[in-house]
Amino acid sequence: MIDKKIQSVKQRYGIIGNSELLNHAIEVAIQVAPTDMSVLISGESGSGKESFSKIIHSLSKRKHGQFIAINCGAIPEGTIDSELFGHEKGSFTGANESRKGYFEVTDGGTIFLDEISEMPLSTQARLLRVLENGEFIKVGSSKTQKTNVRIIAASNLDLKKCIHEKKFREDLYYRLNTVPISVPPLRDRDDDITLLFRKFASDFSDHHKINPIRLDSESSEIIKNYRFPGNIRELKNLVEQISILELNRNIGSQTLLKYLPNQENTLPALSNFENSKKDYNERDILYKVLFDVKNDVNELKKLINEILGDNKFEIDVTEEQKKLLENNIIEKKDKGIKIESKKEVKKNEKFEEVTEVYNSDSLSLEKNEINFIIRALKKNNNKRKYAAKDLGISERTLYRKIKQYNLENF
Repeated sequence: MIDKKIQSVKQRYGIIGNSELLNHAIEVAIQVAPTDMSVLISGESGSGKESFSKIIHSLSKRKHGQFIAINCGAIPEGTIDSELFGHEKGSFTGANESRKGYFEVTDGGTIFLDEISEMPLSTQARLLRVLENGEFIKVGSSKTQKTNVRIIAASNLDLKKCIHEKKFREDLYYRLNTVPISVPPLRDRDDDITLLFRKFASDFSDHHKINPIRLDSESSEIIKNYRFPGNIRELKNLVEQISILELNRNIGSQTLLKYLPNQENTLPALSNFENSKKDYNERDILYKVLFDVKNDVNELKKLINEILGDNKFEIDVTEEQKKLLENNIIEKKDKGIKIESKKEVKKNEKFEEVTEVYNSDSLSLEKNEINFIIRALKKNNNKRKYAAKDLGISERTLYRKIKQYNLENF
């Protein structure tokens, strides 16, 4: 029964996606709608918080009353009290007549307060009184008025952090947070991204009478792995931008990458592992260290190559040491090799004989890198997003490595 209601709500409000997190948020909204309880919707900017406020209002007993959405961050601090609660004539400069506020106009309906974290502390105190007693006072008046309004609030910030920073009232937070709803970010809805892409492409093509753009398999994988900090709003803008600028309707990976901001991350240091939610065993950490060491080894090879090529050195090297350099560092023709050193070395000084020399092929960092990528893909059932998290690299870096080592069909 709940599943049918969820599908009905999705169709009514044009919500696309089958993510469990999304379905759970819609289910909570459906359950809380018939009550008069205050709701606090949390979620990143562009994730669709206002749609949930409309769902709650339309399924409530106040659905025939007025619904007003107010962006608290868009109203100047000096006028927000007047906008919300109204004012009397002459209460401040420019108040040539009395005015009703949103709480008076919306009596019997629902008010959606978006970006509630941007509301000034003085206004928060007034709002708390409305929530507790259903009373408010107009600016410039001494008369208390009653209102019967349901309040739905939303924030893209962590309100507990705002409380700690003395920017939000703790008592108001607990009064608003009667029923919390968390709207998932787009990056946590992998399979929904391509569905939304097709929906936006189809809507844009119908509106502008052009053929819709399509993603191939590689570009679909890339767009699933992109983090979308702007969420659904960013995805819609991306689709519209590509639809206008690209003549070819089939969008490949190289074309798509031109429109995605570069989120390349370098390989992390070991200190980054401490904050990870995953447990890494000793071998995994060792492989990660090898990745970092690879660049250092290459730089060392270049440096020694320059040293051997300059032929400006003071000390002769034994034949055995020469072979060791040639076999394990770089290939060099048999000729006299000298190494510059600031320390004095005695001519008859003996060196320990190297009894065991590893084959450079067996210690190839490139092979270790390939093996580690394969291990991570196996561990995560070939899901590149989670494999990239295990490796401690960005998803785009993993995608490039897979292309580089021809691991697409692995």
